[in-house]
Amino acid sequence: MTRIPEKPPPFAVTRLQIVVRGVSNRCPNCGGRTLFRKGTLFDINRECPGCGLQIEHDEGFFLGSMSLNYGVTIVCFLTPVLVAAYRGWIGATTAVVLACAGAVIVPALLYRSSRSWWLMSYYFFLPQQLPANRRDAPPEGDANL
Repeated sequence: MTRIPEKPPPFAVTRLQIVVRGVSNRCPNCGGRTLFRKGTLFDINRECPGCGLQIEHDEGFFLGSMSLNYGVTIVCFLTPVLVAAYRGWIGATTAVVLACAGAVIVPALLYRSSRSWWLMSYYFFLPQQLPANRRDAPPEGDANL
């Protein structure tokens, strides 16, 4: 007879909570405003002082946040500047100045958010990796479930 596995209990931190915490630059595990060191703009904590969640993962983990940051900059800032120049709403010199300034300023302004969004997307797809959601793996089962 085939044994039907029991439905696992719901996660302590839901995907909706992960998204809300990611959009508001909070720790995905405990919801604390602890991703970045106090008094700094760009220094990320290695782990959350509130719950101990490892924020700074392996080398290269946050390359995705850089890609996300550049993608948002291109789609939401540089493309409208290009369209405005193409349509003649702004001059070519103005477009070049705006594009050069925006290519530096917009990513700097989005730095904190892009780091938070990247953590959000990681834990949205792997919520079982959050310490609050970890379960003991069954002896014959998969630890990722």
